[in-house]
Amino acid sequence: PFVSHSQLYRNNDPKHTSQQAASCFQTNKITVMEWPAQLLDLNPIGNLWGDIKNVISEAKSRNPEELWKVVKSSCAGIPVYSCQKLVDSMEHRWEAVLKSSV
Repeated sequence: PFVSHSQLYRNNDPKHTSQQAASCFQTNKITVMEWPAQLLDLNPIGNLWGDIKNVISEAKSRNPEELWKVVKSSCAGIPVYSCQKLVDSMEHRWEAVLKSSV
């Protein structure tokens, strides 16, 4: 119910454009707004996800329990200053977007 009448900003990522996703958006009355494909990434957490994915890939877990331990430890190991740097980078990111749209 909290999703109904929401807006979703998406690019052409296949998981956002699948038939299943389209059905979900329609059922829940979600307005889809297209996001320019070449727009700079404004999601600061994307960098953290990349770091976590690298740690998980290198760990070569043998079962779901080991994988979950790696995920939790890699998330817990993210230094606060790294998060702060990413948040602080938002002003620069927005300036770059505004400059590129002129």
